Amino acid sequence: MTELRTPPVNDGDLFSERARQYALEKPLQRIHILEAGCGWGTSLDLGDREHHVTGVDMDVPDLRAYTCERPDLDAWHLGDLRTVPLPPRTYDIVHASHLIERIPHAELVLDRFVAALKPGGLLLVHLRDRNTAFGFLDRALPRWLHVSGRRRRRTRPGRGPRGAHARIAYTTGDGVPGSGGSASGGGASGSSAPGKGASGHGMSRGGAERGAGHAEIAGTETPARPVTRPAVRTSPPPATYDRVASRSGIQWYCVMRGLVISEEYTSRQAIDALGAGTGPAELLCRLVSALSRGRLTADHSEVTFVIRKPENRFARVI
Repeated sequence: MTELRTPPVNDGDLFSERARQYALEKPLQRIHILEAGCGWGTSLDLGDREHHVTGVDMDVPDLRAYTCERPDLDAWHLGDLRTVPLPPRTYDIVHASHLIERIPHAELVLDRFVAALKPGGLLLVHLRDRNTAFGFLDRALPRWLHVSGRRRRRTRPGRGPRGAHARIAYTTGDGVPGSGGSASGGGASGSSAPGKGASGHGMSRGGAERGAGHAEIAGTETPARPVTRPAVRTSPPPATYDRVASRSGIQWYCVMRGLVISEEYTSRQAIDALGAGTGPAELLCRLVSALSRGRLTADHSEVTFVIRKPENRFARVI
């Protein structure tokens, strides 16, 4: 299908470069990006090219807190990824990094992403491969021994991928700091574009900064206390590893859906982060690979795909 290669740069740079190349093909068009997995990662860097970023992710407290603090999102929706709003043929690029392996019903969610992608659009996927020694250990080890233990990292305040300022927090009527959105029922949604309202119980970020520093909550108006806070980024949440969450699974999915894999790379990011060559993760991966007679490889832990949706829905790749 494609020649398997090792990327010369990290996946963030690779995906941003492919996004900029795509934008050059559409010189008069505003680029619409779906940031799938917005609760922990960062957006693509399109430079000064006009673009609109919508984030989607599961509605859990850590992901919600980070999403609400991101200054680079123009809108966001949190909830069940099988039902969050995804209008068909709307987005030029779908960026899904460390999402496919950590959600249930991943194939159905992928179908929704592909349906939301414009013909000729890009699907940028980076995931941990379940069919590797690392993926096996990630699934099998007890949570307190988890090889992909979660670590918290702070980003510099006021610095986003698009150079936006840090958002202003607000306080609710009971004096508790708000985060710009809340969960209710199936999830929460919000928008950072001035003049755009938020659906559900989410709050417009533009609205939070309007009205002489006031926030309107449940019919009451309370003076907001401007607080500039850096967004706190977490590592990817624990993975569930659906069957499609692997190199062979994504290849099979693309064949069945008529998608074109333009580029495919493997990497050892997760293994290297835990001490490549000398750490216990490396030794465990080598042991698992040997016991499985090579079926579970220890040569990589993650795989990266640059996938294109054909312009012609009846196109086939020979």
